[in-house]
Amino acid sequence: MGFLQAAAPVVQDPKGLAMIGAGIAAGGAVIGAGMGIGRIGGSAVEGMARQPEAAGKIQTAALILAALVEGAALFGVVVGFLIQGKITF
Repeated sequence: MGFLQAAAPVVQDPKGLAMIGAGIAAGGAVIGAGMGIGRIGGSAVEGMARQPEAAGKIQTAALILAALVEGAALFGVVVGFLIQGKITF
């Protein structure tokens, strides 16, 4: 029982949980962006393989969509770092 009583004050500290939340927010944003850009790239290559004459339009649209996904991911990472910056020990 001594271990549980010693760990109780650590678990009740909301600062540690906020740091974990900030890390999960930043990591989730990066993982989501990676998955989104991967799907965009894969679909663009598949579309270009099916219709080579439309490759220029598909490539342009894919680059714009990848930039939008990356921008959304950047906002997620910034929010995670802002949460981390608000925590004072």
